[in-house]
Amino acid sequence: MLVLGVILLVVGFVTGISILWTIGIILAVIGAILWILGSMGHAIAGRRHYW
Repeated sequence: MLVLGVILLVVGFVTGISILWTIGIILAVIGAILWILGSMGHAIAGRRHYW
């Protein structure tokens, strides 16, 4: 999810489409939160690791 968010950020920035930029920011933030929680050892949606 983090990688998809970064890809959408880049595509939205290059093409000038603001909705892709917004969705990219949201996905990047959610992906970063899930990555941090997973690395701390918290179970996310019944999984020990999230990837």
